[in-house]
Amino acid sequence: MIFAILGGEMGVSERLGFFFFGVLAFMSLLPQKSERDDLLSGISGGKTRVVDLSYAINDKLVPWPGDKRWFEAQVNATVEKNGYFTRSFWMLEHYGTHLDAPIHFPPGKTTVDQISAKKFFGPAVVLDVRAESAKNADYQAPASRVEEWENKHGRISEGSIVLLRTGWASRWPDARKYRNQDAQGKMHFPGFSADAARLLIARKVSGIGCDTLSADYGASEDFAVHHLVLGAGLYHLENLSDLSEVPEAGAFLVVAPIKLEGGSGGPVRVFAVWR
Repeated sequence: MIFAILGGEMGVSERLGFFFFGVLAFMSLLPQKSERDDLLSGISGGKTRVVDLSYAINDKLVPWPGDKRWFEAQVNATVEKNGYFTRSFWMLEHYGTHLDAPIHFPPGKTTVDQISAKKFFGPAVVLDVRAESAKNADYQAPASRVEEWENKHGRISEGSIVLLRTGWASRWPDARKYRNQDAQGKMHFPGFSADAARLLIARKVSGIGCDTLSADYGASEDFAVHHLVLGAGLYHLENLSDLSEVPEAGAFLVVAPIKLEGGSGGPVRVFAVWR
């Protein structure tokens, strides 16, 4: 086709040159096998790393202070008696590794089952604040910390999921150390600042996450980050397990919450994949 269009008075060698140039240009427009395709295809062969960032659910995890019940399970049928095994369980929506849906805090309105599925897949942005958190249990990651990440790795892309790596997972599941309450019962652990939350909302990320009990720092009384982030239609991932292996940039997250109709949140399985 290209050869015919380039007909006329042009010589054969010139026509061939333009033909091959056109072919190359056309090929550049065809879908290429992307890095993400390689990432996914490499899982079964072990070339792609897959790390589970979720805690297994049981009755020994760290509940929010004041919760009286959080998880119960009972056996309904056994192989010996019934020929098969089943259980029933009851748990809080916000227990263990879980997702906060926007409706959890005003002005958020979206329930967990209404969150768009595409928002559960996105590039992982890891803000490593372990050094700061070790020095200050009340550390609130500022907007400047987000900007430092961008200066190093480039602007945070829309649809990313931003994780705060505080190192607090090393205290899990010791409730005393993890909640880090003082004599007055106030908790002390790191979190996002309101300014950082505003910047991430402006970047149009899908959600934020942390390896602590809350996206807000432990001593917060107004839960500003919850109101801002959930109010903007994003979600939180809380009580993520050890994030130490996940690179600051280059990993991809898969977030799989329970699809609980009308839920303010619920247990979630979170996977980080990278090569």
